[in-house]
Amino acid sequence: MLKIKNYINGQLVKPASDDYLDNYNPATGEVYSLIPDSNEQDVQNAVEAAKSAFPVWSKMNAEQRHDILMRVSALIERDLDLLAEAESIDNGKSKSLAKQVDIPRAVSNFKFYATAAMHTATKAHETVGEAINYTLRQPLGVVGCISPWNLPLYLFTWKIAPALAAGCSVVAKPSEITPTTAYLLSKLCIEADLPAGVLNIVHGLGAKAGSAIVAHKDVKAISFTGGTKTGADIARQAAPMFKKLSLELGGKNPNLIFADCNYEEMLKTTVLSSFSNQGQICLCGSRIFVERPLYERFKTDFVERVSALKIGDPLASETNVGAVVSKPHLEKILSYIDLAGKEGGKILCGGKQAKVSGRCENGWFVEPTVIEGLCFDCRTNQEEIFGPVVTITPFDTEEEVLKYANSVEYGLSATIWTENLSRAHRIAEKIESGIVWVNCWLLRDLRTPFGGVKNSGIGREGGFEALRFFTEEKNVCIKINY
Repeated sequence: MLKIKNYINGQLVKPASDDYLDNYNPATGEVYSLIPDSNEQDVQNAVEAAKSAFPVWSKMNAEQRHDILMRVSALIERDLDLLAEAESIDNGKSKSLAKQVDIPRAVSNFKFYATAAMHTATKAHETVGEAINYTLRQPLGVVGCISPWNLPLYLFTWKIAPALAAGCSVVAKPSEITPTTAYLLSKLCIEADLPAGVLNIVHGLGAKAGSAIVAHKDVKAISFTGGTKTGADIARQAAPMFKKLSLELGGKNPNLIFADCNYEEMLKTTVLSSFSNQGQICLCGSRIFVERPLYERFKTDFVERVSALKIGDPLASETNVGAVVSKPHLEKILSYIDLAGKEGGKILCGGKQAKVSGRCENGWFVEPTVIEGLCFDCRTNQEEIFGPVVTITPFDTEEEVLKYANSVEYGLSATIWTENLSRAHRIAEKIESGIVWVNCWLLRDLRTPFGGVKNSGIGREGGFEALRFFTEEKNVCIKINY
């Protein structure tokens, strides 16, 4: 059985305690590898390595860092099939999805930030006849990056690539539920000759290893993606230490569908935005609001297409819906489906644990589920389920649907479907969300800021926002008249 190792100071090492956690294959329910149960000592070792590496890495010019990070990017691209299969086995998602989305995005993350760091600029201000002010942007030092289980390598590299490109050294922790591709990335970093200690990967539990990273006095910033409750705990721990924080947290995203939309494009994309990765993407649209003249047609066609999605072995090319990530998460999703029934919801399709034959007969699968008849402010419509469950609700006016959309504590993303340009601008301005897609979903330009409002987090990732996050600004004022 594979024993995953930590990556500290350029080497693959066992945990200080020599204790390990079970790692499950969601499609079979079986333990297939062991994960380091790292503790404060492992984090301390990683921070010491990062501190030692920082002076040389931070003073290296951007082009040199670019060349190293581009080597990492090329190696991820070379091993695309291997990494996609590893992601599928570890996470339960279909291999085809990992091959089309997750691993190519990890390639792009390194490529984008390696290049972006070579094109950063700072401002200068002339106070005529008196002084010139200019701004230095200097890397923070050792930073902590903690990533979630839903898009393991995609979001792991989304954090570490800009941190490394900015000149920081990194102590990173992937989710203990999906550690494999981060472990494989460790090996690629060694192959790419990334200097020892520049990136350190510590595996283990959030409450132990993750908390130790957040609490360490020499870790200057924390970039975290995950649940809102965990984000609040991190903020409470980090705030008295005045660490910089970037928190990308939960979502309960609305889809607003108006009767004048491009119907076929909307229908195809809404199925995708509801059930991609088994609904385990923070950007999935889990609350679908449909203008009343279109509602019955949409309901019929949507349920028909959702019912046709193939649930099956994540490694099979024909599979649309794979396994959810863990047994506790399966139980959580099913409990919300049960809650929806108690709140008066009607299940139009799905609603049960799915049974898959063959090697996946003991796996954790949930039928894609569509529910109608719920009040906009019931728990099912207010709380993050993070699974293949969506609700559909009719509306009559813009004011009404904005009330529904903005009623939740979250504000990560929203999708608007309309051919009316004025309406699109109007709704986009009024909706409480960090990201608004109009007539599309998950169409991402890496130059744009990414993040949410309200309980969906603080700060922005993406583009030059991420590079700026991992640096400190320093104003230098030079008097020119003595």
